[in-house]
Amino acid sequence: MSKSIRTFTRAAAWKYRQATNRWRAFPHFIVIGAQKSGTSSLFYYLSQHPQVVRSFAKEVHYFDGGLNARIDSFQRGPEWYRAHFPLRVMLKPQQITGEATPLYIFNPWVPERISKLLPDVKLIAVLRNPTDRAISHYFHEQRRGREPLSIAEALRAEDERLKPAVQRGDFKDDVLLHCSYTSRGRYHEQLSRYFKYFARDQLLILSSEELFREPENTLAAVYRFLGIEQPTSRIDFKPLNVA
Repeated sequence: MSKSIRTFTRAAAWKYRQATNRWRAFPHFIVIGAQKSGTSSLFYYLSQHPQVVRSFAKEVHYFDGGLNARIDSFQRGPEWYRAHFPLRVMLKPQQITGEATPLYIFNPWVPERISKLLPDVKLIAVLRNPTDRAISHYFHEQRRGREPLSIAEALRAEDERLKPAVQRGDFKDDVLLHCSYTSRGRYHEQLSRYFKYFARDQLLILSSEELFREPENTLAAVYRFLGIEQPTSRIDFKPLNVA
């Protein structure tokens, strides 16, 4: 299928989803992060489960407002968000749906926003060794031409670079989004914000290292948390976006 046909098909599908949003489900679970910690792999593994119906896009970016500085996706409202999920009538008994937006764990607005719309949702955090995560994040930004500094310079300059955006409360600022190497590894601070709004048993915390070292055992814990059965079909545990 050509790129133009894929684009047209996806655009048509999105219009249909928007027109039918009132009949669609809200997510049963959300993978909240962290970036460069295996969220793409986890979502890929879960999407293969017959009881899981994935969102239209893996990263919906609703509760964080999105990545476009000129458009606040949160202001589009819950109808826009719900359009990303399957029709309720199409979900079979015991089927669930969810999304994965790694920025949710880092953005301080998100926990309260989720709690107001989805107070009973289940949340999954995948955490990677903060040093390894920061290094991976740095080279990810460098490969995309967004980081001119050396890694040592970038880490030394991080707090000062982020300070203006943090003081403005601008969590869509490009520098804050792309150069927050060590800041994104401050998991205690980030998780504490979630525990203000959610019960401890609503949040499953996974180790990125264990996810890739023992994917079957890690997924078994995720299945139990989500209340779904161990799948009978084989899951492809190929890692995605590993660096």
